[in-house]
Amino acid sequence: MNEPKGDRRKFLARAGIATLGVGTASLFAGTAMSATTVRPSDVGVIQTALALEHEGIAAYRIAGKSGLLSPGTLKLALVFMGHHQAHRDSLAKLVATAGGKPAEPKTDSQYIAELKLGSLKSEADVVALATMLERGAASAYFGQITALKDPGLAKLFASISADEAIHWTTLNNAAGTPIPTAAYVFG
Repeated sequence: MNEPKGDRRKFLARAGIATLGVGTASLFAGTAMSATTVRPSDVGVIQTALALEHEGIAAYRIAGKSGLLSPGTLKLALVFMGHHQAHRDSLAKLVATAGGKPAEPKTDSQYIAELKLGSLKSEADVVALATMLERGAASAYFGQITALKDPGLAKLFASISADEAIHWTTLNNAAGTPIPTAAYVFG
């Protein structure tokens, strides 16, 4: 069923406000993890997750500056970018607490090339890319949970995976893509 464009924008704006609390919860989950002793075997997994968060932040930031997004979609992109920033901060804090140096973001030009951001010509293109990235992130977090040795870290990764799944669901719905009929969408 195709909704009028205005209804999608209202949906995106409402979804952004509703999901703001989820990102805040993830920030607190990461803060609670700061006292946990991170095992060396978990640091590599955390660094990989940190790189994913840098990528998400860059994608939303660059797309937000592109001029392709309507005000409602831009507002949602900024909310999701804020979630990714909270995830990044939690993960970086864990790496630093373990005595490591948190992974640094790539340059914008690297992200533009790797994600083919220069080929985006419309809001629909941006939403399609964001949907794909969010699904990949949700699956990546979900897939790493069993690799983590600390149950608290596994809980944090599950929480972040849920945030990514919310992002994917919101974007998927806004794009008018049908809900998958198959079970086990992520992982």
